[in-house]
Amino acid sequence: MGEPTNWGTFAPPALGRILDANLDRAREGLRIVEEWCRFGLESSALTNECKELRQALASWHTAELREARDTPGDPGTELTHPQERERTNIEQVLIANLCRTQEALRVLEEYGKLYQPKMGDALKQMRYRAYALESQLLAKGRQQKLQQAPLYLVTSPNDDLLGIVEKALQGGLTLVQYRDKDADDITRIERASAIRQLCHRYRALFIINDRVDLALAVDADGVHLGQQDVPISFARKLLGASRIIGRSTTNPQEMKQAIDEGADYIGVGPVYETPTKAGKAPAGLEYIRHAAANSPIPWFAIGGIDMNNIHSVFSAGARRVAVVRAIVQAEQPMLATQYFLSQLAWLDTMGQIEGTQSESDRG
Repeated sequence: MGEPTNWGTFAPPALGRILDANLDRAREGLRIVEEWCRFGLESSALTNECKELRQALASWHTAELREARDTPGDPGTELTHPQERERTNIEQVLIANLCRTQEALRVLEEYGKLYQPKMGDALKQMRYRAYALESQLLAKGRQQKLQQAPLYLVTSPNDDLLGIVEKALQGGLTLVQYRDKDADDITRIERASAIRQLCHRYRALFIINDRVDLALAVDADGVHLGQQDVPISFARKLLGASRIIGRSTTNPQEMKQAIDEGADYIGVGPVYETPTKAGKAPAGLEYIRHAAANSPIPWFAIGGIDMNNIHSVFSAGARRVAVVRAIVQAEQPMLATQYFLSQLAWLDTMGQIEGTQSESDRG
């Protein structure tokens, strides 16, 4: 690393305390993030990146800097903020510690130039890696939620839309798409912002229908595109790698194209006739069977699915479904949501049992 600057001649003793405190802060923040990458996301790549950053920081945390520490004389140990005492979900823990790490790295980059010229350059590169880590972590977390979501609510206009969405979230829903073809943009932004806040409070993903610009404006988790909307590549340039992009498909050709273009998930349907796709011929259960056999990415059967036909859709191979009227127009949206989730869980369990028995029979 080279020789450090002579403290007595070139820099005040406080410099050592600043570097020591921020090396501690950055390493602690990274360790908290690393634990979730390891045990929560089970991502060896992200875990290793956190570990490498911590070890790189440790190489700069010399005995000289540790000796500059004066915890009893540090006025900052008594300072706190109410937000530091409250963490309501994993995302808040991760974001708080990623921000702490990035802020500490910036401090180290600037003050490190006074301590050792090479330190500033090294910490600058680590800061960029921390930004990339944040994007990768957000993307991984969203993808994990998407993989684990069996039920997808697509909204339709309703005077009590917020109340309906919250009841569904209370029933266990983890994926919501805001869809309103007729509202003006001011109304869309207001409603989308309110629904996003609800979704994030309940740790659910929030997707915007069609509008990439609106998804950015309200900080949605992603966008769902129809066949006539912008190309997936265009949406990806605007949204970045960490957000989710879905595409509606009605036949095997559209499914293949969406997958080739990099969609994170696809809608498969409409399975049955539905007023939300007026004039659109249903794709039927045959397309469900095709998707079950050929789609390597998550997909949701959609279109006229309700409590009466969900078993048929599942039997055709669907393991995830998207619904509109079955929840939005239900007398009790929370109970309707719970019913769908319980049926999907039960059907999935029965399917696994049948699959195990079939394997045993073949053996």
